[in-house]
Amino acid sequence: MSDSQTTTESVALYNSDKSVDEQRAALTNGAVPVAVTGLGKMGLPLAAVYSEITKNVTGVDIDSSVVEAIENGDCHITGEPALADLVAELVDDGALTATTDGVEAARNARVHVVIVPTLVDENDQPILSVMDSAMSTIAEGLEPGDIVIAESTLPPRTCVDRLLPLLERESGLSREEFGLAFCPERTSSGRALEDIRGAYPKIVGGVDEESTRVAELIYGEINSNEIIPVSDATTAEAVKVFEGVYRDTNIGVANELALMTEELGIDVTEAIEAANTQPFCHLHIPGAGVGGHCIPYYPHFLMGPFETDTPIMRAARETNDEMPRYTANHALDGLHAEGVDPEDARVLVLGLTYRPGVNEIEKTPALSLIEELDAAGASVMAVDPVNTHTEPFEKAGATLVSMDELSTYDACVLVTPQAAFEELSIPALGDSDRRLVLVDGRQELKHLRGHDSIHYRGIGINV
Repeated sequence: MSDSQTTTESVALYNSDKSVDEQRAALTNGAVPVAVTGLGKMGLPLAAVYSEITKNVTGVDIDSSVVEAIENGDCHITGEPALADLVAELVDDGALTATTDGVEAARNARVHVVIVPTLVDENDQPILSVMDSAMSTIAEGLEPGDIVIAESTLPPRTCVDRLLPLLERESGLSREEFGLAFCPERTSSGRALEDIRGAYPKIVGGVDEESTRVAELIYGEINSNEIIPVSDATTAEAVKVFEGVYRDTNIGVANELALMTEELGIDVTEAIEAANTQPFCHLHIPGAGVGGHCIPYYPHFLMGPFETDTPIMRAARETNDEMPRYTANHALDGLHAEGVDPEDARVLVLGLTYRPGVNEIEKTPALSLIEELDAAGASVMAVDPVNTHTEPFEKAGATLVSMDELSTYDACVLVTPQAAFEELSIPALGDSDRRLVLVDGRQELKHLRGHDSIHYRGIGINV
């Protein structure tokens, strides 16, 4: 916060007696202090964009090293274009500061934004303890006229059934004195700033009409795209979860169709691509598995907390979870067809991160695929120039190698098509005495079908 901002009385937006134009002016001239809790891979970009617009943001994180880096104008998040320069500029201008003292930040803020992890436990139940903790901290500094905005993906009804009572109880404020809205992030790693600034419409929904109004006003300044106010916070929560469920079930259908490839005797991916030329068909592409922080988790936000049976969602999750095993078996079957005992085989896994170009391994299918190959007795090597995580893959049974350490193998399995692999000569990885078994887990290597030295096996591709 700059010196001029410290001497200016802060402006509240919830139940404000100021005109809409005056509220917008206050929001964009530093008179509305904002606290953003959670400075991770999506939280820091969000705090940065808020800082661009409001000129007055305090980022909150429990990790003191993260806070120290930001206070020094440094950026601990990698792989986000322009973020490091933006953070340095905002810190230098006094528009962005950081602290581990969430209570003090809450006391100084009028807008409280929370973007913390919400995953699932070993029983596939949503983990909301981090969100609860963040809200309890905010409650200690909550004042009349403040608004709390949750951007983390949450099971529907979390705001009204869990967070609102918590804030009321721990702040001592009555229901009418503060706002609460759910405004889900719609961002992807590697393009966070672009997405936050307006690549997609922004969904906003409050626990009351005034909360929705304030959220719409705020994001009307943050996001250049359309702002879509929905009926309430629960609807907004459902929108975000439904997006993930749609993708998971769609991929599940595509994967199930791929399992029928041999019986149908066709290239299923060819049929899918042709079917999608009809405007009402939007089948996804089958593959080696579904990873990431979103799609594998969000169906559990409906399947876990609610009593209604969800057989379609469950079936899709089971099918998608099975694909790494199916892909590994594709490789093992290919080895047998080439007369190679898996226990004598050297298998190379290409790509370990859950998607191309992003150094993240949450729920990556490569882990369980490696475990399957290792359990079959194969000697598993793995290469990924983007990945810097080693222990999980070594524990699963792989030896990590670099691109310049590649030698010859009996089988090669493409899990994640990193850009560096485009320069790789796949046929040169095989032994001259036999065909290299190539499992194309992402339909990226179709050009090698029919190659004399390649035994090609794709997911959903008939050979």
